[in-house]
Amino acid sequence: MPLYHTEDQAMLADTAAPFMAEEGAIAKQLRHWRDTQCKDGFGHDLWKQFAEMGFTGMLVSEADGGLGMGHVEAGIVLEEIGRNLTPSPFLTSSVMAATALSAAGDDLRARWLPGLIAGEHVFAVAIDEGPKHRPARIATRAERAGNGFRLSGEKAFVVHGGSADMLVVAARTAGADDDENGITLFAVPRDAAGMTQGNVRLVDSSMASHVRFADVELDGGAVIGDVDGGRAVLNRILAAGRVGAAAESVGVARGAFGMTTDYLKQRKQFGKLIGEFQALQHRAAHLYSEIEIARAATIKAQQLLDARDDALSDRAEIMVSVAKAKAGKAAGLAVKEGVQMHGGIGMTDEYDIGFYMKRDRALAEFMGDQYFHAERVAQLGGY
Repeated sequence: MPLYHTEDQAMLADTAAPFMAEEGAIAKQLRHWRDTQCKDGFGHDLWKQFAEMGFTGMLVSEADGGLGMGHVEAGIVLEEIGRNLTPSPFLTSSVMAATALSAAGDDLRARWLPGLIAGEHVFAVAIDEGPKHRPARIATRAERAGNGFRLSGEKAFVVHGGSADMLVVAARTAGADDDENGITLFAVPRDAAGMTQGNVRLVDSSMASHVRFADVELDGGAVIGDVDGGRAVLNRILAAGRVGAAAESVGVARGAFGMTTDYLKQRKQFGKLIGEFQALQHRAAHLYSEIEIARAATIKAQQLLDARDDALSDRAEIMVSVAKAKAGKAAGLAVKEGVQMHGGIGMTDEYDIGFYMKRDRALAEFMGDQYFHAERVAQLGGY
């Protein structure tokens, strides 16, 4: 498939771009919620507007009241979120949790999806258990208790965990901590007895939490998919989160690049616009190329995910990691070049370029950094 958007997807981009630039602007959202030390790190009114635009239910099937769109369309929204640094739970709720709930039974979908589509519910996904992304190891345990399960363990850096109405939790129901099989996914409501959270503010002013489960009792209806057979669904959640984070990173890179090139056209030094200096032109041209390559890799990964059957293909898994690594590298370059080309003023809070650097750092670690994914590409390639 061509690595550009179809006519319908271009129309979606034309709708999302001005909406996010106006309603999701840095001054209106990120700066406001940061300066007020908001406990959620995002605005629920904006989340409602996301619902009115149809964004919240993009990956929810039409049978469940959603739009039945794919990762390419979700990526268009995520790119604009990154471009404007708009704080929202779109990636964790409408992409990752929605992917999980697509494998849930009728009762669970009926309980949680209408609230998501209406912009009334926020979801989080609890997978990692340490400071780095290591989803192959799941130590949190869910032991059978009567007709349900008793959940014990800890999860780290659960983005939007403190704001979530429900957490999708990966737990081990059989085998050793590093076993491929024996994983079960659970939908845990925020008021579950025995679940406690310690909130932390991340470098980009977003909120995450460290979650502890102390004999949390869940009935059998909380299971997403099959008992002991959750690894396949978990892999789809991870792929959705990774390619979504890649799309947002591309948006961060494009936002930083646009702000930097605008500055090059305005700032004068030695009586000339600094954008006229050939050295800076070469750096800007190189950066533009890197961003476009990252964007193409991300679109390809999205297309492969949208074309998949129930099982992820090796090609899709490889391309998802290629996209996450490449987008992370391009965004890292974009924010560093942006701060440098702004000169000393790029280090001040008055200019927004520093916010792009902070968002890049948080996104780079989310769902695995470029080194994690470079190694994963090598492993999947047989090295």
